[in-house]
Amino acid sequence: MARSPPGSRKSRPDTIQTAFDNIETDPAHHLAGPFRPQTPLGQSPAVASPLTSTRTGPVTPWSTESRGLWADIKSLRWVVVPSSSLKILLIIFVLWANWELLAPYVAKDVSNPFTPLLFISHRIPTSSDDDPRYQKGWLDLAFISYYVVFWSFVRQSITVYICRPLARWFGIRRESKMDRFAEQFYAVLYFAFTATWGIRIMSQLPTWWYRTEHFWLDYPHWQMTPELKAYYLVQAAYWCQQFIVLALGLEKPRKDYYELVAHHFVTLWLVGWSYLINLTYIGNAVYLSMDLPDSLLGLSKLLNYIQWDKTKSAVFLVFFFVWRCVLRHPLSHRDGAAIIFTCRDSYFRHWLNFVMLYSVWYEFDLMPESSKRWSPEDGVWLVWWMKYQIFAPLVLLQLLNLFWYVLILRIAYRAVGDVKATDVRSDDEDDGEPDDEDDKDD
Repeated sequence: MARSPPGSRKSRPDTIQTAFDNIETDPAHHLAGPFRPQTPLGQSPAVASPLTSTRTGPVTPWSTESRGLWADIKSLRWVVVPSSSLKILLIIFVLWANWELLAPYVAKDVSNPFTPLLFISHRIPTSSDDDPRYQKGWLDLAFISYYVVFWSFVRQSITVYICRPLARWFGIRRESKMDRFAEQFYAVLYFAFTATWGIRIMSQLPTWWYRTEHFWLDYPHWQMTPELKAYYLVQAAYWCQQFIVLALGLEKPRKDYYELVAHHFVTLWLVGWSYLINLTYIGNAVYLSMDLPDSLLGLSKLLNYIQWDKTKSAVFLVFFFVWRCVLRHPLSHRDGAAIIFTCRDSYFRHWLNFVMLYSVWYEFDLMPESSKRWSPEDGVWLVWWMKYQIFAPLVLLQLLNLFWYVLILRIAYRAVGDVKATDVRSDDEDDGEPDDEDDKDD
């Protein structure tokens, strides 16, 4: 892959306005992907298979080639090497299964030490078998650790063995674009799954649909259903896995590396603290406000990559006619996608986030008076200053969302005004290299 000369690297912008201007003229910034016209159809260049390396030098940090199980474990490359993560999963599963088979004969009264890795722990002994309840505990860290490896295996297996061949089948040939196609395909699957699961969880709670007063009424919410606890910890494992990949540079870095690290840090802050202080209801609400729109964002990127105009028309048909009637202006598929994404982002990422911020600031005192104290042994943590501890990460998350939202609004504004929009949310991180004419086959 061609690299930009050293002298062409941009320095970090000094102001937010400069940052917007730089991103708006940077064809390599990943956030403009959903609305960027893809390169024309043409002949395909010869490229190497992602599963077989033709390199003669050292393996790159984001390569999926194994250097041996022990070497991958020591270097943490099991995060991106699916064969190594699968071996780790199988070793633990085999140890658990052997204990289950042999323990009745050699250690009847000893519990299986591998069970907390595979299944949730800390059931409340007094809860009934018909309606079991769970609390948090130290063994939750073991569960998260195992599922960090699990998500590494699932993610890499899907992207390497399914998505990249599928991208080639759709005619995508450039390595960087195949990587981004694979990432977005996995994002659609993961966030669609977690959004559906999150809606199911919320439908069983008094907080349905963002009835925020129930974030605080009857606090603390420390007795969790098995499904709510599993949902929370599986999500935590996913975000921990993503943070490991970013922090260790085990994948090809994006242009907005620092913004993504900040976003992951804030997310883990929210997840960890809400679980620790028994605010799982608000944690579910935050998860859902992120997962559902992210699945739609990934879908819009995929449709743009494969250039299926008929599919785009089917997906956006209803929204297209609504906006055409309102605007009295015929919109292209790309323009419609920009506007639809803006509306979707406005509601989930901003309106609902402001609803939660309002609840933290004005409804915090709805909790019982007996809960307004610091008593971890009783499951209550919400003394007066914890209000700001909850409020702060939500504000930081909103600021990050607003930064990206301004870029989307520029695209939507230009689309409505029939101005040819510069792509400010590009998913082509090719270090600024121009699109090839032979990027996609017929």
